[in-house]
Amino acid sequence: MELRHLRYFMAVAEERNFTRAAGRLGIGQPPLSQQIRDLEREVGMALFHRVPHGAELTKAGEAFLPEARAALTAAERAKAAAIRAERGEVGRLALGFTGSASFNPLVSEAIRAFRTGWPDVELHLEEMHSDSLLEKLGRLELDAAFIRPGPESAWPDITLHALPDEAMLMALPVHHPLAGDQAPLPLAALAQERFVLFPRGVGLSLYDEIVRVCGQAGFEPLVGQEAPQMSSVVNLVAAGLGVSIVTASIAQIRLPGVVYRPFAGGAPIARLALATPRALRSPVLDNLRTCVKALLL
Repeated sequence: MELRHLRYFMAVAEERNFTRAAGRLGIGQPPLSQQIRDLEREVGMALFHRVPHGAELTKAGEAFLPEARAALTAAERAKAAAIRAERGEVGRLALGFTGSASFNPLVSEAIRAFRTGWPDVELHLEEMHSDSLLEKLGRLELDAAFIRPGPESAWPDITLHALPDEAMLMALPVHHPLAGDQAPLPLAALAQERFVLFPRGVGLSLYDEIVRVCGQAGFEPLVGQEAPQMSSVVNLVAAGLGVSIVTASIAQIRLPGVVYRPFAGGAPIARLALATPRALRSPVLDNLRTCVKALLL
């Protein structure tokens, strides 16, 4: 039994006339009559009484009618579901991000735009370090992740879509001698300071970038206090435990005890990228990429 048999049956049942049903379906009346006979043969009983002015449902036809209608409705729902899935309008997106990337406006705006554009997609968010995110992407446990890649980042199974670099700023306790200077400061001004830094494992690329630019300025940062995570660096600077270098987006955390100052030349850069598995083909992921590209225009 094919769906077309059910459609033909429904047309005759609703029109009560083979000729009108054939016109509605856009086929000849003889082929329609043959299709109905084929259906009745498969069902094993007559579904219509042929009468002089049309066709009437038999008792079997009356019982068959609601089931045929339900089957066609289910088929249409199945078709619509397939179309929506192909367009990425339903499904699931597992999206990761690093602690520092989550402060970048591009990340939050992309998530907001995706949720607005595709509200029926289940969105699963996960925050962890870049290396852990890349490992999960490699195992296809995540569909995409906003990460802080290093300049030499190379994962054969991962595609990195570079996003705009982000400037980094000097974070100083409010009573620090340099805190009142409004002009950009050279990085070398921090050569004798104790730093508040997150462990290298928390933000490998950012940590290495800070060490690199300090080395270019002629010193190695002296870590006086480690912060458990990126976002807590600012709190510890505000508590007077040292100075630090943070991304410009983290500088949106405004605390009474901390002051942010730009660098004069040679400022460290925080890279940002959207990482996706090379092997993954997903309409839902394509829609996320569309959101990100639109934000970059």
